[in-house]
Amino acid sequence: MLKIVRASLIGASACAMALSFGAIANTPSLAKTMEKTVEVGGAAMYPSKNIVENALNSKDHTTLVAAVKAAGLVDTLASKGPFTVFAPTNAAFDKLPEGTVPNLLKPENKAQLKNVLTYHVVAGKYSAAWLARQAKANGGKLELKTVEGEPITIQGDKMGGWWVIDGKGDKAKITIADVNQSNGVIHVINGVLLPN
Repeated sequence: MLKIVRASLIGASACAMALSFGAIANTPSLAKTMEKTVEVGGAAMYPSKNIVENALNSKDHTTLVAAVKAAGLVDTLASKGPFTVFAPTNAAFDKLPEGTVPNLLKPENKAQLKNVLTYHVVAGKYSAAWLARQAKANGGKLELKTVEGEPITIQGDKMGGWWVIDGKGDKAKITIADVNQSNGVIHVINGVLLPN
């Protein structure tokens, strides 16, 4: 009889623990804290949020967000995707010649701005490990076709860093890789890529 009571108590405890864990996992605020996040621009990037939702919270990407809004790409980058986005920081935009960003943000330059932004986007979700494997298998370089239509090149260096090279030969370093999103992945870069 004592064995039956003890077994019942153990079973009841296990059920209670399972129910408690289920309740925690289904609580939105607690479930988010259980996600594996990456910090970008002082904010946690949640894999359960889309590219736009996460980018809005990064203080290092306010210029990029403003540009995405001005180009009318919010709905596209919030869609199912998946997309791989090479996301320039504010500091990357600051490296452009003076007046370039304000000029691109003008309504009459919307098409040009859209081309610049979609040149940072590749259809599909490509992790840093995948990019590295493919580049190494291709002699150290990997060419990817962007949503804009022109290619970018991924190339490693002797120090283990990875670079994105635009059609003009300008390089941007991947500074934070594998920022996973619900509709793809972001790799933060320190330069702005420009199509030919």
